Amino acid sequence: MKSTNFIAKICICMLLIALTGNLLYGNDMNIRPKEPGVYIKTDKSLIRLMPNILSDEQGVLYIESNKPSRFFLKNIESFVVFGKYDIDVLTINPLIFLNVSPLGQPRFVFGKAVDIDIKNKGNDQYIIKPKTLMGRGYYCIWIENTVWDFIID
Repeated sequence: MKSTNFIAKICICMLLIALTGNLLYGNDMNIRPKEPGVYIKTDKSLIRLMPNILSDEQGVLYIESNKPSRFFLKNIESFVVFGKYDIDVLTINPLIFLNVSPLGQPRFVFGKAVDIDIKNKGNDQYIIKPKTLMGRGYYCIWIENTVWDFIID
């Protein structure tokens, strides 16, 4: 009798630990990214975007795509910027095909900026959320002279 009560108490404790641990894991907005850069907060994790270089040719600003990450529209919750960046000049822009570079790479120019809300989470971490709905397409986050591109499917 004592052993069954003991085993039942252990099972209840294990169940409570498992449920509490799952709730704590789900609140990962307090997780600090390890490296400076731009991340997309999905329903499951933070995914780091790879930066591109912004180029200027005869007064036209463009980027050459660097195999952008793909995300489903329903999975994107927000964007996270971590590091010492001038957030006042941050924009999210759709990218529009311009032409092909001499090396055969497609070049894209910036479309009209998407309205965004920026919240400071302290220690050089910012949460960015669009004020309007974003649709499917090719987008970028532009800060200073660096561009992070991604595709929303």
